[in-house]
Amino acid sequence: MRVRSRAVAFAGGDGFTILVLVLFSVVLFSALPFARLVAAAFLAGGSFDPGPAFAEIASRSAWRATLHSLETSLASTAIATALGGAVAILTVLFDPPARRLMALLFVLSTMVAPQVTALAFQSLSGPSSPLLNSLGLAPPPGSPNLFVGREGIIVVLGLHHAPLVFITLQAGLRTIPRDLLEAAQAAGAKPRQILARIVLPLMRPHLVAATALAFVAAVGNFGIPALLGMPVNYLTLPTLIYRRLSSLGPSVIGDVAALSVLVAAIAALGLMVAQLALRTKPSRLARGRSVSGLWALGRWRWPIGLGLYAIIAIVLILPVLSLLTAALVPTYGAPLNLETLTARNFAEVLLRQDVTVRAFRNSFLFSAVAALLLAILALPLARGLEGLGRAGRIVETVLEIPYALPGVVLAIACILLFLRPLPLIGVSLYATPLIILFAYLARFLPMALKAPSAAARQLPPEFEEAARICGAGFWQRLVRIVGPAILPSAAAGALLVFLTAFNELTVSALLWTSGTETIGVALFSLEEAGLASEAAAIGIVAIMVISAVMILLDRFARLLPTGVLPWRV
Repeated sequence: MRVRSRAVAFAGGDGFTILVLVLFSVVLFSALPFARLVAAAFLAGGSFDPGPAFAEIASRSAWRATLHSLETSLASTAIATALGGAVAILTVLFDPPARRLMALLFVLSTMVAPQVTALAFQSLSGPSSPLLNSLGLAPPPGSPNLFVGREGIIVVLGLHHAPLVFITLQAGLRTIPRDLLEAAQAAGAKPRQILARIVLPLMRPHLVAATALAFVAAVGNFGIPALLGMPVNYLTLPTLIYRRLSSLGPSVIGDVAALSVLVAAIAALGLMVAQLALRTKPSRLARGRSVSGLWALGRWRWPIGLGLYAIIAIVLILPVLSLLTAALVPTYGAPLNLETLTARNFAEVLLRQDVTVRAFRNSFLFSAVAALLLAILALPLARGLEGLGRAGRIVETVLEIPYALPGVVLAIACILLFLRPLPLIGVSLYATPLIILFAYLARFLPMALKAPSAAARQLPPEFEEAARICGAGFWQRLVRIVGPAILPSAAAGALLVFLTAFNELTVSALLWTSGTETIGVALFSLEEAGLASEAAAIGIVAIMVISAVMILLDRFARLLPTGVLPWRV
């Protein structure tokens, strides 16, 4: 009742316009695309007919792809949970050397696009590996690449999603009061006993949620199964949808809609587990001092620190070094030495090839415009959601649907929504840059909202109350009081959107046409064409851009609400 009264009061006051904006965003970015997807799958003839959809889902190829998706997702989730959980506990509760740098590098590995990660590990193994050839360690010609196929997909997915588990668990560890653990320690309990009897039970909901999120991310991942699985015809559901649509075009849109609903159902199950886990916390704890760096490692500080950096080397440094080696040799497979060292691949992709130059320009424009529009939209939305109270939390959850579900599902929904000419204007957005921009806006709106929403909740209500008494309307208060206060958080959210969208492939792989290629599409196309060295050059440039944006965000971390930057421990 209180939720309803607060929402009604907000709507009846000068927040009516902002309420309309909130509802419009929900309908446009969440409800409409996915309603169109379900309609295409089950209402193809204008009436409810689930037969064709169930026939497609029950087909042999769909069942095989579903089995592949489940086995790679479940196995990789086990790896991600074990690795991410260990790093979270050691970097948050203990004091390894340079732990903030560790967290930054660890999270950087998941900010790197999946297709770049896959290409890096692919170039790390096999007889053609430039790095192994440079070190004289390459296996004999004809030896299989260890990272191509099911096992390689499982390992790379696990390593790529381990930081996602780390982010979720370290956020949960921050909610444990330091006083509680210090009291147990004062009573004579050792750190391992406190971990087993207090920390792990309290962290069980976050651990379940982190595991579920890693599973959902693996189910919807396209870049890693595409580069490591498609060459040996090992197809998961996202790669099966891509192959169907790229081979047969819009004529199979009903079939791929049914497959997309299947992917969405599997992912939704994982998301429900995550939500239920986080809602069933064992107890409510009073927030106190942070547990960060609670226990000193003593003589084990440097051995454990070196072990953590060894993990980072496996997850990030070694693959990037392999990618850099591949980018600096004239042809893939050649060893790197003073005679073969060349920057030709970088010159090709940055200056000479029209497709890759256009891809860099498109990725920059799409991600920058999406980040700017979402930063502007996030300011009134963050204030509006806060004004709605609990109802605002429900609306925020609905807005998170396009981001939480696999990108391939959103891409198919956008194709269905914009394939035909739009009403009134009679123009179709399909095969135009606007469809990619719309998909970016829908997918990354929750990311852009996270930081401003946190800042809006921390804003003292007395400021707005005083302005209201003085006669300031809602928009005046938004521009003069709320806006300046949460603008740094909105800017941080925009940079995070740019960080993620710049390398995006899962959505754009199904939406691009000639002239609208993105970096992810260009890298994938070059790899398929056998130009792995040029693809590696694109990957290195993309990693440099990501690293620069993350460092910029880290420099301004003190201006942002706690928890906005996931690598700050």
